[in-house]
Amino acid sequence: MKAVVIREYGGPEVLRYEEMPDPLPGPGEVRIAVRASGVHFVEGLLRAGGAEGMPPAPELPAIMGSETAGTVDAVGDGVGSEWLGRRVVTRSPSPGGYASVVTSPVSELHPLPESIGYEAAVTLIGTGAITLDFLDQLEPVADDVLLVLSAAGGIGRLAIPYVRRLGTTAIGAAGGPAKTETVRGLGADLAVDYDQPGWSEAVRAHFGTGRPVTAVLDGVGGEKAAEAYGLMADGGRLVTIGSSSGAWFAPDPDEAAARSVTVVPAIQRWAAQPTDRRLSRTRALEAGADGRLEAAYQTFALSDAAHAHAEMAARRTTGKVILVP
Repeated sequence: MKAVVIREYGGPEVLRYEEMPDPLPGPGEVRIAVRASGVHFVEGLLRAGGAEGMPPAPELPAIMGSETAGTVDAVGDGVGSEWLGRRVVTRSPSPGGYASVVTSPVSELHPLPESIGYEAAVTLIGTGAITLDFLDQLEPVADDVLLVLSAAGGIGRLAIPYVRRLGTTAIGAAGGPAKTETVRGLGADLAVDYDQPGWSEAVRAHFGTGRPVTAVLDGVGGEKAAEAYGLMADGGRLVTIGSSSGAWFAPDPDEAAARSVTVVPAIQRWAAQPTDRRLSRTRALEAGADGRLEAAYQTFALSDAAHAHAEMAARRTTGKVILVP
């Protein structure tokens, strides 16, 4: 098989495309001929050796990747032959999803309907599931004015069309004209470029009020999140789902309490949930199949994984990043 292997920690250049022995399915496992594999922002940090507050860096040599879709081409002991040839997606690829062939416990497989493509399946089972979990904590309603930071990213591109179907007013903030145009195409009521000074004033001008935002979905942190917080109406909800800027944001607790602002540490709550998230993944796949959740992704060749990591680190990607063998 072909695989992307890390033999030392460092920049994107340490991701090397190599020939490796094909894995064999063990008891209770299947082997999957991979058609699409997912990439996460955090994998760039792990590739570099890890970061404070993040999962530990992988032992070397390593093949990263936790989401894979493809067709079953072999089964291990105890697995019925009816799985052969089936289209599936899994969150438990071994040794890792950055490969052309993986194995997975049959208990971790989700069969795919023909209406869901491989790239969409990888997007939905990971990013789609966590997006719905975060929105559960946000509890958007039709009367809300929701500001989504990093709106052209994997979660933002799923969240904005989803909440618009609920009748929620959606503001999408992203970096640069191209990403702002992408957000506009998602159906956002307003798209703003938060790399431009004074972007929050554009929000106020559009709505004609001092603090028009009732909820913020913050995956960026830092100064951009602080500026978004300044747009929040009293009684609003600040839902923290990440810190792609490298700095977490939390308002002064006394000031937030005085304004009745609820701060929801959604990513920490999600991480503390039981490890079995099969129901969340099934729900996301069902939402994708019936059109309630629209998978948005950008593909790179598996052999181009280093470039994919570099583009993601430079914030030049939109939607879920997918590797295709």
